[in-house]
Amino acid sequence: MTELVLNTSQAYDAVIAAARHIFLQKAQDYGTSWRVLRPISVVDQIYIKACRIRQLQQGGVQMVADGLPDEWRGIINYCVIGLIQLQLNSDDVEELAPDLCQAMYNDVVGRTKALMQLKNNDYGEAWRQMSHESFADLILMKLYRMKQIIRNQGKTLVSEGLDANYMDILNYAVFAMILNYPSEANA
Repeated sequence: MTELVLNTSQAYDAVIAAARHIFLQKAQDYGTSWRVLRPISVVDQIYIKACRIRQLQQGGVQMVADGLPDEWRGIINYCVIGLIQLQLNSDDVEELAPDLCQAMYNDVVGRTKALMQLKNNDYGEAWRQMSHESFADLILMKLYRMKQIIRNQGKTLVSEGLDANYMDILNYAVFAMILNYPSEANA
């Protein structure tokens, strides 16, 4: 089990490194224009990507050049955006300095990876036995939950909040990349 966990950690880091690279390049191109997004808009961006993944998994014809790995990385990066937005907790649309943006990305991903490692311990890496379709379905389910939490002004009675859902979605997307695109997870 220790070797598998080490491989998971290394593969996780490789998937994140590729997603982070794209995130930071887009930050150079566009700045942090995503700061304008409200919580529902971030959720909807992830929803669009998850729907496309599901559509293609069900045999839909791909008409746009972006492949499924691009969509999974997009989900990872929108989850990071959502978590950063929650952390900043401000309606101000100030531009984030590149160094701060990268530090916040790394912090969010570090906390999310730590959560993954705790859950992997308890669940014995059960995700490795899941079908690739399940990741898209679980993400869509969590997005519907998040939309309800937003409608409830972020209040829950016994359920986790937006942050925990973003973290789970991010981890599901990383798992999908590890299982479905091993060459990208072993870079």
